[in-house]
Order: sequence, then structure tokens, then C-alpha cells
Amino acid sequence: MKILLVDDSRAIAMVTTARLESFGHEVRHAIDGPTAIELFQKEHFDLVLMDIEMPGMNGFETTTRIRALEGHEPWAWTPIIFVTATDTDTNLVTAIEAGGDDFISKTVPESVLQAKMKAMSRIARLRTRLALANGKLQEQANCDALTGLLNRRAMDLRVDTLWEIAEHQGKPFSLLMIDVDNFKKYNDHYGHPAGDECLRRVAECLQKEVDAVNADQTAPGAFVARYGGEEFSVIIPDAPHGVHAGIALGLIEAVAGMQIPHVQNAGYGVVTISVGTICMTPASGAVKLLFRRTDELLYRAKENGRNRVEFL
Repeated sequence: MKILLVDDSRAIAMVTTARLESFGHEVRHAIDGPTAIELFQKEHFDLVLMDIEMPGMNGFETTTRIRALEGHEPWAWTPIIFVTATDTDTNLVTAIEAGGDDFISKTVPESVLQAKMKAMSRIARLRTRLALANGKLQEQANCDALTGLLNRRAMDLRVDTLWEIAEHQGKPFSLLMIDVDNFKKYNDHYGHPAGDECLRRVAECLQKEVDAVNADQTAPGAFVARYGGEEFSVIIPDAPHGVHAGIALGLIEAVAGMQIPHVQNAGYGVVTISVGTICMTPASGAVKLLFRRTDELLYRAKENGRNRVEFL
């Protein structure tokens, strides 16, 4: 395990560290509460051993602040054991109320300390498994099942956050709304399984192109999402005005370049997309306006012949 030892006595910390390391654990020492909090924010720990009596910020207050950093998810919880020379009933109650999980004496026998560390190691392994399982569930909740892109819900949450950041920093924010041209006719002619495969290929193409503009720093932070049905979105949180139009043109060219047959797409014969895009300087509460105006531009692109972009 990786253990955070919080104790203002360097001498006691050295002895305790030696004992724990002899059991095979990695130990990081914090001389006081603020240092412990700083280390906790930077590194992952499987266990915290917390002294109670420390100058300035005592162990109870330090524990309360650490618990506040963890949030409320069970996989974020880190066991905290208070280590003290005075294990009174009052200290025990206060320790539990502050968010502690156990209580041991600084003079705890070697065998008892080792047994507790074995128990904590089992908990650490369970936490790791829980965190991995949660990560998979979170990924599934955020991804569109058909295309693997971010879904509408995940996109909305991310857009809200990025919009606030752009508003605070006074940076431009771009949105592309993308529609697969005559997709209903594609489904009617080729069938829904073929339609699903078409959407997967378009999504893969869009993702590849956006990955490229991320990689070359043209639009760092840009991402793709499935907006719904045959509609997709590309969000560009920080790029100069004009970049959005260039990216839109690149996406149109890339999708048409796949040469996916679409005999019902009059004038083209292959799958194409239409794009509406706008670049705005964010204002409070105006994110709905961004989507509405972009959707109007997309409608104009389709009205003007499809396989094209309309932008502001």
C-alpha cells in the first residue's frame, strides 16, 4: 500500500515509517495538516495514518478537510486511522465524527499493527476494483452505444463547463452542427442495419479528423458527440475565429471522400454531410443561443444544396 503518515514528530515518524516499510508498504510523511492536504491532492494514497495532536491544524480538522476533497463517491473514500497516545472515549467519538475509520495507539504492538495493515491492504484492493468498475460504468453512461462517441447528455455537461470557462477567460467558442444528407432516404433504400453502419463510419471519420486538428494544435480541446439520430456536433472551446469554418470544410471533404454509395442523395451519389457552424464570444446564459443559431445555419446549408457549410 501507499500510506500517508501525518505526524509532527519527525522521530516518531521515522520509527513508524521503518515499521511500515518492513511490512512492504510505501510511506510518505507529512509534518503537519496543511502539508498532508497538499500531498493528498497531488497523490493517490491507500491509507492515511493521522496523528491527533498537532500544532495549528490538528488531526480532526485535517481529516475533515481531506473528506471534503474526496466528495461522496465510495471509490474515492480513503481509510483514515488515527494514531494517538490518548485513546479516550471523547477522542474516539470526535475521530469518527471527523471522518476517521479506526483508532490505534502509538505504542501498538508489532503484531497488531501488521494485522491492521493486512486488513487495510484488502480494503485497498477492493477500492481499486471498485474504481475500475465505476470507470467502465461511467464510460458506458457517457458514450453513444452505436457510434462510441460522446452522447448528448455527456456533451451538454461538458459544453456547460467549457462555456463558463470561455466566458470567464473571454475566449472564443465554436460549435459545428452536422447532419448526414438525405439519411432517411438512405435507410429506406439500403435498410436500417446498413444505416447504422453508415452512421458508425461517418462518426469514425469525424473523430479521425477532429483528432488530427487536436494533434496539430489547430483546435486543441475539440471533441465530437452524437447529437441525436443522424446529427453530430463538434465543439471547439478555444480557437481563433475562422478555424471553425476550415474544420467544417475538412469534415465535408473527408466524409464525401469515403465514397459510401448513396444513390438517393441527388447530385452526389455518395454519403455527404451538411454543416452549420458559428464562433461566438461567450456571454452569460447565451449557450442556448449558440445552439439555436448554429442549427439555423445547418438548415440553411441543407436548403442551399447540401454537402456544404454555412457559417458566421
